[in-house]
Amino acid sequence: MIKMRKINIIPGVSWVEIPGIDLYILCGCPADVVKHLMRRGLSISSEKNGVTFETGPNAILLSDIPIQNGAFANLAEFPVLQMLYRQGMILPGHPNNTGIKPLLMGSETQVRRQMEYIFRGNYGLVSAEEMIAAGATPEEAEWMMSLKLRFAFGRILPSESLLDGLFVGEQEIEIRKSAMIARTGANHYRIRYRDETVTVDLNLPHNQVYASPYPLGYTYLRREYFAVVHSGQGDGWDTDNPSMSSILLHQGNIFLIDVGPNLVASLTALGVSISEVHGIFHTHAHDDHFAGITTLIRAGHRIKYYATPLVLSSVSKKLSALLGVEESFMGEFFDIQPLTCGIWNEIDGLEVKPIFSPHPVETSLFLFRSRGPDGYRSYAHWADLVSLEVLEKMIREDPAQPGVTRNLFETVRANYLIPADLKKIDIGGGMIHGRAQDYRGDRSGKVVFAHTSEKLSPRQKEFGSSATFGTMDVLIAAMQEYPWKFAHTYLHSYFQEISSHRLAVLLNNPVRTFNPGTIIIHQGETHPDLFLLLTGIVEQIQEESDLIVTLSAGSIVGDISAMHNLSAMATFRTSCFVQCLCIPGDLYLDFIIQNNLYAEFEHLQDFWTFLRTTWIFGESVNQVNLTRIAKSIERIACKDGELLHNPESNALYLVQEGIMERLQEGQISEQYEPGDFFNEDHILKIPTGDVAFRARQATMLCRIPAELVTNIPIVRWKLLEVAERRRSTSGV
Repeated sequence: MIKMRKINIIPGVSWVEIPGIDLYILCGCPADVVKHLMRRGLSISSEKNGVTFETGPNAILLSDIPIQNGAFANLAEFPVLQMLYRQGMILPGHPNNTGIKPLLMGSETQVRRQMEYIFRGNYGLVSAEEMIAAGATPEEAEWMMSLKLRFAFGRILPSESLLDGLFVGEQEIEIRKSAMIARTGANHYRIRYRDETVTVDLNLPHNQVYASPYPLGYTYLRREYFAVVHSGQGDGWDTDNPSMSSILLHQGNIFLIDVGPNLVASLTALGVSISEVHGIFHTHAHDDHFAGITTLIRAGHRIKYYATPLVLSSVSKKLSALLGVEESFMGEFFDIQPLTCGIWNEIDGLEVKPIFSPHPVETSLFLFRSRGPDGYRSYAHWADLVSLEVLEKMIREDPAQPGVTRNLFETVRANYLIPADLKKIDIGGGMIHGRAQDYRGDRSGKVVFAHTSEKLSPRQKEFGSSATFGTMDVLIAAMQEYPWKFAHTYLHSYFQEISSHRLAVLLNNPVRTFNPGTIIIHQGETHPDLFLLLTGIVEQIQEESDLIVTLSAGSIVGDISAMHNLSAMATFRTSCFVQCLCIPGDLYLDFIIQNNLYAEFEHLQDFWTFLRTTWIFGESVNQVNLTRIAKSIERIACKDGELLHNPESNALYLVQEGIMERLQEGQISEQYEPGDFFNEDHILKIPTGDVAFRARQATMLCRIPAELVTNIPIVRWKLLEVAERRRSTSGV
């Protein structure tokens, strides 16, 4: 009889079960992993003693490395919710409530971080003092805490009251009932039960991302003056759709409303690169609206972050807990733009009014409006809500008891029914989500129901619409072509000293649209045109390397080979619908010469070519930043065996030629080849002990000032990712 079974779910995630002792271990928990389990039949509807519930894991093995290939590797919030509520492990009288708690296993650092992150995911801000510190008045903090306690059944409980934790090291330790586990290396574990053993590898392969559980077709997204793109209609349990979200288009700019799981897949399907995102409006910190935040961190600029101070504080505390960083971390990666709740806030012609929404964590609804030829047009984004029936039952008679006042209930009801030209509404139901019936008399022009994994019922279809992924509601149509505006903006940023009439020489060229999967330049071939990416994403692929560099809007592709009639050094392939300004190479060369830029161009082009082929600088770093970095580079030649001891803390070192070895306490711990970098721990102020670097052969280093790299969000994020990986590998 087979005692153990291991199933590979997706790269970086597996499932180990020991049915004889009722132990089911989810190994790895990136975003939306519960949906993968549902699709694989490992979480299904079942029945026991007349009670219907879901099957699933009762233990989670965490990744040693919290960030892998840019994304969170440990997001246990929804798997834990699935265990507690959908499996019934916490429900009174449920046959699965046997007194055994869900179990988090892994390194002590990651288990403790997950406990704190889940705590913040459950409650957000947990005291009146925290609310006041975030900007609430004492009176507001009092009634908000009363409401929060009602959602929490009267008590704020630490995660340890709901979950067990097990710290796993190199010595074998018991999980449950003679099942044993040990760490055999970075992200490598051995699980043993009696005479059977399985090994688990939680490392995500290089150049791979955590797979999306649902397929998304490609959509060509026309930039409109004021429009809403439906980028998510589901909830955290919908296996066919992304979680509720929208993309707001205003004057050609792209704003995201919430950032749920698999954001890269969603944006790619819509033909949007991260560099095109102007800002995010954030409703709250639950994972189905929060997990994609790392995607925005991977931009080449600080994306504007719009939220009320209370939501910002809640999100910052959750992110801080997840990554083990200071709460100021948010401000290092985003351009924070606080919004005042209850009034219209003006943002470059777009107006937004955040509205308080009762929820277990701090939450805002958003009402947007913009003026068009016929007056204002508006969009209401209502996520997350509570049903009016549930809220009315929270009205308290005794002021000492948690709950809401009658006045607050009436205010919330009136706000929910504010009419808009387009309104998207959470109808997820239950204790903390909305109910469709509350909006039967809504006077909005169009009502779209969302945040549910259920199909709309015939009764709901009578007064509510649905929307498939990628569909658009245009509120004010564009009377101009925005791609040429984007082209002018990008070219002006590259050539800031050049007048607009000279730039017009480059702008007066065709804009072409390429289908997904199209090769626009073949490696080894000559091509007459270079391409300025205006929208979408292009992959740069080199035959001799397994590194795939992702180029975002604003990047220039094929400039050097087109200018000099040389064979292309790489293949360039579209990942989605892409728009490019196509500029003849000889015209671009004439432009460079006539504007006295050739000498600088010739001096920098080798550095540009090298930087573009590196993992740290090749993705989403625009030409302006590449030029600043290239100009700052100081080349350092190291002889074979030469030591670089305690390098400067204000510089990043990039290997251009040769090999460098890292010596930790005198022992070789890692080696760096061309394109690799080191000294990130000093830049991030991470203690390292006695560290030195030694050239294994004649080596050329590029020394880059730290302030140039830390001011680019995606580069700073990669420094953090690599620092975490190297710290985990070294056992620190």
